[in-house]
Amino acid sequence: MNQLERDLTDRLTAVTDPLNDEDIVSLGLVNDVRIDDEAGTARISLAFNTPHAPAEMTIGERIREVVTDAGYEPDLRAHAGAEHGFDETVLPRVRNIIAVSSGKGGVGKTTVAANLAAGLERMGAMVGILDSDIHGPNVPRILPIEGEPGVTPNDELVPPRSDGVRVMSMGFLTKNADDPAILRGPMVNNIMTQFLTDVEWGVLDYLIVDLPPGTGDATLNLLQTMPVTGAVIVTTPQQMAVDDTRKGLRMFQEHETPILGVVENMSTFHCPGCEDEHHLFGRDGADDISADYDVPLLGHLPIHPDVGATDRDGPVIKADESPVQPSMQAVVDRIADRIGAVNRQTVAETRAASSDAPASSA
Repeated sequence: MNQLERDLTDRLTAVTDPLNDEDIVSLGLVNDVRIDDEAGTARISLAFNTPHAPAEMTIGERIREVVTDAGYEPDLRAHAGAEHGFDETVLPRVRNIIAVSSGKGGVGKTTVAANLAAGLERMGAMVGILDSDIHGPNVPRILPIEGEPGVTPNDELVPPRSDGVRVMSMGFLTKNADDPAILRGPMVNNIMTQFLTDVEWGVLDYLIVDLPPGTGDATLNLLQTMPVTGAVIVTTPQQMAVDDTRKGLRMFQEHETPILGVVENMSTFHCPGCEDEHHLFGRDGADDISADYDVPLLGHLPIHPDVGATDRDGPVIKADESPVQPSMQAVVDRIADRIGAVNRQTVAETRAASSDAPASSA
């Protein structure tokens, strides 16, 4: 790195990561700076791994301003590698695996997972969703599917698509929608393993895994075999749901899986007659979990026919006319930003540990 490049790197210390409260150079997020004097360009490689996350796009715009003020045309590149915790032997073409979980059934976990997948795809990301609730696969009810799974010459399943989202579900493998999946734990684990390793997911920015409720085999199998970037926990304000949510959250913590945050579904009901907001199932359930466990509160979703509706042409996040769409979009934006914050902090910690390690002797 020559003096001009060092000077530009020093200028980049003015750019702060808004979610980690340090400048991007100190965090180790600047991989490389290269200036081409003849072309008047500055190529900057960044350790970013969360495509289309609002916070990373904001950081990118700030970097462009600094580079432009220094008299160069900015050329920004994102590079993700081992410092992000990648396991090259497990789904090497998937950048981020995001688990969506709940302590109990019926709280809207699949609704959040499906809308998260559709929302990230709408931002421009390459997204897949694995409906791993083997006994109750409902993702295809929320994401309209175009066609059936295909098969490659290597006997890998090819996920069908809902718009651009690649979808794999146990629901595709039963003859009728009402047929039960009567399976014991080992068989569930085998199916989960096949869905992860015997499916041609392609290159994905995000793989959303809609987990079955509770802390059973499928969830443990995922945590023990996959490099999970982080987990989103869904609850309702009801005390029973909140109590079960706490158990599930602690399971992720015990497996050292980052908690991206908690979403409270069915939070309020807007009465069309009196125009008041009613807390039908209690209040502050997710807020209390957030405070007690020091995890982010990702948002509140109201009780509304559009949330989880199965008779529309797609998920509510793509229904711009729905009054619930802004709330769902805000949740997706916050989740994307949390993924970015976790990834960038992982890079910072990995590079700090590397720089602190003693040099090996020749």
